[in-house]
Amino acid sequence: MSKKRKKPYLGIDLGGTKILAAVVSPKGKILGQAKQPTPAGEGPAAVIPRIAETARKAAGKAGVALADVGGIGIGAPGVVDSQAGVVRVAPNLAFWEAVPLGERLSNLLERPVVVGNDVDVATYGEYALGAGRGSQSVIGIFPGTGIGGALILDGKMHSGARGSASEVGHMVLVADGPVCTCGRRGHAEALASRTAIERDLRIAMQFGQETILNELVGPEDRIRSGTLAKAARAGDRLVLETLARTGFYLGLLAGSLVNLIDPEVIIFGGGLIEACADWIMPPLYGTAREHMINMLDVADVRIEVAALGDYAGVLGAAMLARASFPPG
Repeated sequence: MSKKRKKPYLGIDLGGTKILAAVVSPKGKILGQAKQPTPAGEGPAAVIPRIAETARKAAGKAGVALADVGGIGIGAPGVVDSQAGVVRVAPNLAFWEAVPLGERLSNLLERPVVVGNDVDVATYGEYALGAGRGSQSVIGIFPGTGIGGALILDGKMHSGARGSASEVGHMVLVADGPVCTCGRRGHAEALASRTAIERDLRIAMQFGQETILNELVGPEDRIRSGTLAKAARAGDRLVLETLARTGFYLGLLAGSLVNLIDPEVIIFGGGLIEACADWIMPPLYGTAREHMINMLDVADVRIEVAALGDYAGVLGAAMLARASFPPG
């Protein structure tokens, strides 16, 4: 009797600018993928069919019929009710409020769908296939426009009593510190996100501090992570000091989380870390270990840079689908 072939899974990473979909083997190999821009300003009625279209294209690239996919996972930005498959609100997507994404996508693709927050899903990818592989307790921290967090305990996503666990970006690091986007003060996001970095750099530039950024970006341009890395490689003192301060605050955050959760590994990911790890991670490591209470065991706590890059989302979504819809 021939051995029955195990079904692949389909992972989808829904972002504010792009949709990435991939058919993934049960062991985490990408068999085919497709990418399309997100019509973010047009609302769910335009975005969800585009997601389905991207999924079909990925299946076509993989040479797999959607009927032969074991299940679909999708990571979406914003507040997500994973149990109900509903995106409660997505600030980076226009007109998204209480959208039953799982149900609508399942109807279009005729496969079961599990929905997760994008940072949760990316962290799950790192847990299953990346920097957290082999661990059972993992914290993911993704600094970007804000700071997203995720928590895996005993091999399972932990969402808390009301689904709002892991809001690490809103932990207070400095009482009466800078105002956060949520309106409160001193949160990690207000101190160590890319938004906070750009704010501090713009203020310094307005006061005439010397920096190569004056040549690299215009007054109205965003200061991208790649631009920060370019300035840091050129030895720009202002940028180097700002990235080191970012590492310090992220280290405070990491050390506090270790004292609370005692995880096996903390994973830092996202575009800012990817581009600027050489300057952020050294002060982060030092500060985190300095503030961990159990000094005898700090060497056992791993602080890692994410390993999967842009594919953490689709791989995590596929692995989440594999866990949610195991073969019968």
